[in-house]
Amino acid sequence: MQNQKDQHQSLFDHLQSLLNEGNAHATLDAAVDNISFDVLGQKPGKVPYTIFQLAEHIRIAQWDILEFSRNEQHVSPKWPDGYWPSETQPKDKADWESCIRQIKSDRKEFISLLENNKENLYKPFPYGDGQTLLKEALVLADHNSYHTGEIIVLRKLLDDWKK
Repeated sequence: MQNQKDQHQSLFDHLQSLLNEGNAHATLDAAVDNISFDVLGQKPGKVPYTIFQLAEHIRIAQWDILEFSRNEQHVSPKWPDGYWPSETQPKDKADWESCIRQIKSDRKEFISLLENNKENLYKPFPYGDGQTLLKEALVLADHNSYHTGEIIVLRKLLDDWKK
């Protein structure tokens, strides 16, 4: 039987794996690996968004979840407009790389927040509507997984998926 400290560590390990490795689905890192720059701003068929817009949406939502989870003074963007970029493509490769780098950095920060609060994953934040760090971790993983799948579908539709 695991003691409570081991249980906290085990749950943290599972959450870290879910956020980094994807487990039963492709990771965001894999979904954007070796992507052709010229497909980032394309909308195949009647799809209402581009790969770049999906990646930016992931970046913005993940940043919001991170900041909400560690800063009670954080003000979230206005829904839905504040979570979706109007630009359909990055300005240049540096803009795209910055988006991906920020996603990875904020994911790492969120995992550090989890690690530093292993014993408090179930404790409701003193602000909000009863959210906990565990709930926010699960929302983050679910949200990123959903949109990662969309990125892969768009890459397939654009004939840019070589996995």
